[in-house]
Amino acid sequence: MDRRYAFGIVLVLISACAFGSGGLFAQPVYDTGLGWQSLSAWRFGFGALCAWLWCLTWTDRRRGLRLLSRRAVVVAVALGILYTGNSGTYYAGLETVPVSLAALIVYIYPAVVAVMSLRFGRRLEGRRAWFALALALVGVALAVGGIPDGALPPISGLVLIVVSPLIYAVWIVLSARLAGERRETVGDDVDGGADAAAATALMMTGTAVTYWLTGFATGVPLLPSEIPPAAWPGLLGVGVVATFIAIQAFYAGTRRVGAAQAALVSTIEPFWTIALAALLFGESLAPVQILGGALIILGVLIAQAPAEAFSSIRPGIRLADE
Repeated sequence: MDRRYAFGIVLVLISACAFGSGGLFAQPVYDTGLGWQSLSAWRFGFGALCAWLWCLTWTDRRRGLRLLSRRAVVVAVALGILYTGNSGTYYAGLETVPVSLAALIVYIYPAVVAVMSLRFGRRLEGRRAWFALALALVGVALAVGGIPDGALPPISGLVLIVVSPLIYAVWIVLSARLAGERRETVGDDVDGGADAAAATALMMTGTAVTYWLTGFATGVPLLPSEIPPAAWPGLLGVGVVATFIAIQAFYAGTRRVGAAQAALVSTIEPFWTIALAALLFGESLAPVQILGGALIILGVLIAQAPAEAFSSIRPGIRLADE
């Protein structure tokens, strides 16, 4: 494994843990009475501010910003606007869905990325991607079906949590292509790839502006005087850790290893979230929900494992086309 690729793996691991912390930072904010729109506006406001400071502090990153083509700028801002769909559905769902359950459901996105990569990114072999997606969906069904009677969250919340990873999968593939990924260029230095720091700053700005405009239009609390003092630590945490660090690290890591491989490495995310939710909030999963989570993770591993791994275990079964 070369140094560039190894560094990409480390970046994606950092990103996974940072993303997985978002719901944990959000719960104390919701406890103060703020809703997901207020949280999201400040989340991406802090994230965009950090991204621009990161981008403008260093000469090479400022140069990367100047070298971005007009098309890359437009695409980056558009990706930022698209990201409101993923983040908005997830954090709106978290108002009623436990963090640990949401972490399991959202994690169908790597299997969706694997299927999309058959056409748009680093191609995964044969039918394994589809088989992985089927396993992940069965896992989600078990995770939701294992909720005890009387504890089922509102259906609207569950729908929002399910929609979130679908939008996120689209965002991952499109952002990887902006970064320069093509089937033949994953892991290489791509001359046409947009600078990660500059593109990320633009994307976060697009997301932040969208949330602030819609927030003012709908009249949700946004001004600093309207934010309860107890909400600020959570807002800072979700903005800096679960937004700036998470997105910057994921975007830079994906450029080095590819969208599909980045999705595989991110397998650590639900374990991180569930463990911290149990530690901080006392949340726990029923055995059938744990089984569902295992199927989701198994689907990710099957989608990404080398074809030789299957032939060596059971030579008579082939999930990959020759």
